[in-house]
Parts: sequence; structure tokens; C-alpha cells
Amino acid sequence: MKKLKIHALQQNMLRSVSKYLVLILVAMLAVSCSKKVEVTGKVTGGSPLERIEFTEASGVATLPIINIGLDKDGNFKGNFDAPRSGMYVISYAGKQNLIYLKSGQSLNISGNAATFPGEYTITGDAKGNNDFLQQTQKHMTEYTQKVNMQDNMGKDEPTFLKALQKIQSDLEKNIDDVAKKTGADKEVVSWKKNDVRTGIMSIIPQYEMYRKQMTANPAFANSKALKDYELKLQEDKDKMVKEHPLYRNYLLGKMSEDFQKYATAQTQGKTGLITSEVFSSYLKQRKDLSLIAKDYLLAFVMAQSDINPSATKETNDKLAVIIDKDIKDETIKKDLKKVQFVLTGLKKGEAAPEAALIKQDGKAYKLTESKGKPTVMMFYSSWTPYITESTVPILRQVVDFYKQKMNFTFVNFDDTKEQFNKTSSAMLKGIPGTNVYAEGGLNSDFAKKYGIYGFKLTPSFLVLDKDGKIAGRNFFNLGDPELVELLDQLSGLKAPQVAPEASLQNDLLAPQPAPADTAAAK
Repeated sequence: MKKLKIHALQQNMLRSVSKYLVLILVAMLAVSCSKKVEVTGKVTGGSPLERIEFTEASGVATLPIINIGLDKDGNFKGNFDAPRSGMYVISYAGKQNLIYLKSGQSLNISGNAATFPGEYTITGDAKGNNDFLQQTQKHMTEYTQKVNMQDNMGKDEPTFLKALQKIQSDLEKNIDDVAKKTGADKEVVSWKKNDVRTGIMSIIPQYEMYRKQMTANPAFANSKALKDYELKLQEDKDKMVKEHPLYRNYLLGKMSEDFQKYATAQTQGKTGLITSEVFSSYLKQRKDLSLIAKDYLLAFVMAQSDINPSATKETNDKLAVIIDKDIKDETIKKDLKKVQFVLTGLKKGEAAPEAALIKQDGKAYKLTESKGKPTVMMFYSSWTPYITESTVPILRQVVDFYKQKMNFTFVNFDDTKEQFNKTSSAMLKGIPGTNVYAEGGLNSDFAKKYGIYGFKLTPSFLVLDKDGKIAGRNFFNLGDPELVELLDQLSGLKAPQVAPEASLQNDLLAPQPAPADTAAAK
């Protein structure tokens, strides 16, 4: 009996150990497959009013992946899911730089506010790759300053071609040398070489245009040798179009003249066509381009020409059809739909989504509590750049004028509830309305459902009708005539007339004496 008990105990122990080992393996697998990038750092002299953002550099119409605040000492900390290993843009105080990140990395970034992120120091997993990037970029800058491209443009083709080949050889040698010293990954080395090649190939069409002008020969064309070299620089076109927006721009430049002829013929006698649908039609007859190249180029044109906050419903409906039918890559399709939603906002007439909000006393708040009256929602934060001592009185005037007929809800997106309490008490003290906090700030469920990003906290405004439905687009200025008209329509009031130059920053809705010889301006 005793042996049986011992055996049973041993079996239980073995089962426990096995479960423990399985848990360890699962945990290890989760870590190894994690897309999270852990970021810490310090910007010496940095301001809590400034933010750090990371954006995927190779995406299309990309939005910031994360927006991180600094504390009073310039320290920051955050983590985010990296869509893929590759190049990202780090932004701070209106300045930008590239940084190479891999899924699952932990890194520390430091710099001085005067030069950050143009100059930064990295420790941790990303050090080798980013030391490589900074060193090769420094060499490239110094090298290109010594090369007189204007002088090379005036030379004959064989001499010009040799000059380009030498530039490529010199820069790629430096890339290989620095890669050995820093231990950079082959992916980032490949990216940098394609970066150099894209820059070189972008010069070649300029040479052709320059020679046309200098020789007064509009029929001048680059020689076969130069064209062959141009093709050799882009041996892996699909990789380049995926990773390098500059290469997409190069391709668009190459097809510009042909597209203009096509567009002129297609739009003759027609009205209401948007650039995106004409360009989509044009790409369908370009058999020389791969499907992925067509997707990236179409997405680039859509983002640059037609996807914007002021797009009409007709334009947005056309864009939705193009995205669904003509974009084949699911990631690009998803990115375009997301940015279109963020820029255009929720659809007029749909119910405002409920999402977690809390009041200053910690109690939950639901937007349905405002039903029965139209509601103006203001989205803001402590680091909102344009809520100042001069603008708060204007907001107060607007609220005071409409408060009998409308509700006002001020939604804060600070990083913590403690900061929300300080901000709302300081900024909005005495202004009638409901102060609420979107838990998690820009990472909150509310921010996701309403498409709120840092650039929309200037502040921005959204109006709901008395039934809690979206009454119009997002507005960024209380002086917008369309917003004033909407508020008048929903409230049944008539805002005092103001001078044409009135805006959020001056005397919006303040009574203005009408000129003696004319009615007041709109």
C-alpha cells in the first residue's frame, strides 16, 4: 500500500512538473511571437506638452501607432504592436526621424529636446540596427554635399552614367563596412541599399529633362545604357514598392505624362469624376505593373488627392467602392478604410457609439444621459495646443449662448484620470457642461470607436441630435460657419452675427454692431 501511495505521489508530481513545463513553453512562445515593442526613454529638456509618436514609414495613409506623453522630467514609456519589422517614423515637437524596429524588441531612446529626434541615442535590442542607420546616413549626407550633381547633369551620358555608378559603389561600400561594425541585420542593410538606389534612379529622369532643355531637343531620350542601369537599380520592384514611399513617388513621376494624356481623354465631356477613379481605371490598362505595385500606387494617389476631412459624401462613397473592388491587398485595404474613417468621422444619422466614460467623481457616464437635447461634444487634452487663456472665454460664450437648448459634454483624453481631474478643473472651471474622461486616453475604447488621434485634439467638436445620432462631421473651429449653422438649426436659436474674420481665436458669437450701410457679414 505504501508503495502504491508513493507511486501515486510521484505520478502527481510528474503531472505537476509537466504542466509547469508546458506553461513555461507557452510563455516562452508568447514572448517569442509577441509583436509588442517596449519603449522607454528621456528627452532632456522635453516638455509635457509635447508628444512622441511612432508611425509605420512604409505603410499607406498611415496613422500614428502610439502617442506617448512625457513627464515633467522628460521621461516617457510605452508599448505598441508593431505591424511588422521595418522602418518607422519617430516624431516629436514637429521634428521627425527614421528608426528601425523589430517585433518583440525592448529599447531605450534618449536625446536633447533641441535636436531630438533628429539626433538620438539607443540602447537595448535596437541599438545595432539604428547605430547602422545613423552612421550610414551621416556618411551619405557628408558624401552628397561633396558631389556636384548640377555639374554632372551638364556632362555627356557616358560620363554621367559613370558618376552615378561611382556614387552607388561608394555609398554601398560604406553600408557594408558599417554593417560589419554594428552587426546590423541583413533586412536593414538591404533597406538602406534600396534607399540609395531609389535616390539615384530618381536623378535619371531629371537628367533626361535637363538634356532636353539644354539641347533644345524635346525628342531627346536617355540612351539604352542609361535605361538599362535604371532598370538594374530596381531589380526587386515589389520589395521596393512595399518598403519605400520614395520609390512609389518615382514610379508615379515616370508615368505622369502618360497618365495626363489618359486622364484628358477619359474626362473629356464628363463631370464629377475624382482623381482616384480615373487613376484606378488607368492602372487597369498598365500590364507592366504587378498587382502589389498597383495597390500601393493607387493607395498613394487616393491618400494624396481624395481622402480628406472635407470630402463630400459622393466622393467618400466612390472611394469606398474603389477600396473594396480595386485594392486587392487586405492590409492596404484595411489601412485605407481606417484612415478614411478617422478623417471623415462617423456617418451622419447613425447612433453615437457608447463607450466607457467616467466623470470626475469616478462614476460611469453614458451618452444616452444627454438624450432629449442636442449635444455638443468637445474632444481635448492637457496637451491640446490651441486651448489657451484667449480661447477658453470664446468657448464659454458659445456654451452660455446655447446652454438652454443644448447639452455640452467635454471628453478628455489625457493619459491618466488624475491628469484629467487637474486639466478639466483648470481649463473648464465654471463652464456649464459634463466633464468626462475616456479611460486610457488615446488608447481608450472611446478613441477607437470615434477615430480620435492626437491631431484631432486641437480641440475638435462633434454634434449629436436630440436622439443621440450623429448630426454632422467633426469640426475643428467653433467659428466654422457650417458648425454655427448646425447649432442654430438644432437649437432653434440664431447666433449673433460676427465679422467675417471671426474664429475660435477672437470674438466668435460676441455681439457685433452691424455696419450702418449693410447687414452684418456672415
